Amino acid sequence: MSLLSSHRVRSGHVPAPSSHARVPRLDWLLLLAAAVLLAIGTVLVWSATVERDALTGGDPQAFLKRHLVNIAIGLVLAVLVAATDHRWIRMLAPLLYLASLVGLVLVLVMGSTINGSRSWIVLAGMSVQPAEFAKLAVAAGMALIVAERTEGSWRNRDVGHLDVVLMLAVAALPALLILAQPDLGTMLVLLATVFGVIAASGAPRVWLAGLAGGGALAALLAVKLGMLADYQIDRFMAFTDPTLDPRGAGYNTEQARIAIGNGGVFGQGLFDGSQTQSGFVPEQQTDFIFTVAGEELGLVGAATVILVLGVVIWRALTIAAQADDLFGRLAAAGVACWFGFQSFQNIGMCLGIMPVTGVPLPLVSYGGTSMFATLMAIGLLQTIHLRTQRSMGLGVARSQLQRSRF
Repeated sequence: MSLLSSHRVRSGHVPAPSSHARVPRLDWLLLLAAAVLLAIGTVLVWSATVERDALTGGDPQAFLKRHLVNIAIGLVLAVLVAATDHRWIRMLAPLLYLASLVGLVLVLVMGSTINGSRSWIVLAGMSVQPAEFAKLAVAAGMALIVAERTEGSWRNRDVGHLDVVLMLAVAALPALLILAQPDLGTMLVLLATVFGVIAASGAPRVWLAGLAGGGALAALLAVKLGMLADYQIDRFMAFTDPTLDPRGAGYNTEQARIAIGNGGVFGQGLFDGSQTQSGFVPEQQTDFIFTVAGEELGLVGAATVILVLGVVIWRALTIAAQADDLFGRLAAAGVACWFGFQSFQNIGMCLGIMPVTGVPLPLVSYGGTSMFATLMAIGLLQTIHLRTQRSMGLGVARSQLQRSRF
């Protein structure tokens, strides 16, 4: 031990840890990727709706203005979640879960039916889709129940069969309510999220195999027993053979393929897409927003959207891997699976490799509730990351304290 260190120890003076060890830092790469997607999405929504007088009531900027308002509200929610202490996040998770259940029940009681699905509630002139919040609520709820059962100095243990059963019970009620709407697209995303949380929890592999097999069997039985609505069956039939009903169920997919094919490598230019500006692709500002990127920005622009989405998902997975607590790890993994599968589903149906199920592209598509829930999930990722940074800072401080004593 040096004379200086010896003097500091004898005098009771311990060097303070460096500032970078004490101040947690945001995941700026995640924030940058999210900001890029929001900016791209804003331009694409504007281009998709600027010529739609029938949709905007004569105001060519109506959708753009609403989209910007949705982003502003979503950013406020994201900041509130990111600034909330990790302990409060865990305490509020059950309230979010209960609120999502109440919303899903109200949808069945007083909801509005759009495109064959009773998924929206009109509140103060705004359409709210509670199923979007259910994705976040289920991921946080499953993470919380396992963390509460397995964490703790005297009962820290591996995730067992009962833990998996409880996680499935948490997911089952929202899933049944969503299935009753019916909202098949959200249901598929929710199932992917549940599977991801269970896989990240370290549950016995037999459960993963059983869930995969059970999901395939349930889908087969749903078709055989006539549990799907006619329009959903028509969409699946059009997916297997788009030429079967090109003016009906296969119309969306056919027009989406034409729009993307028109783009070529560099696209036809913003606000100049022939399919987009002529209004041939239905729901282009929401479910088929990717076709605007494909037609007007071309392969380069569409690939950029996919790349930046990949960065968001990668950062979510990294935050999950680095989390020092089970709740953070599972919640972040659930968000990563949610974003990943929903992006694949949305882009896949635009390309014709997935059936049309009506899910938005995260951070890009127009839609208030979807934007709110997605940005809240970004905020949750940030608060998990900040907790990990604080824990690392405390670890560095302890190491410095121990070194100063010798």
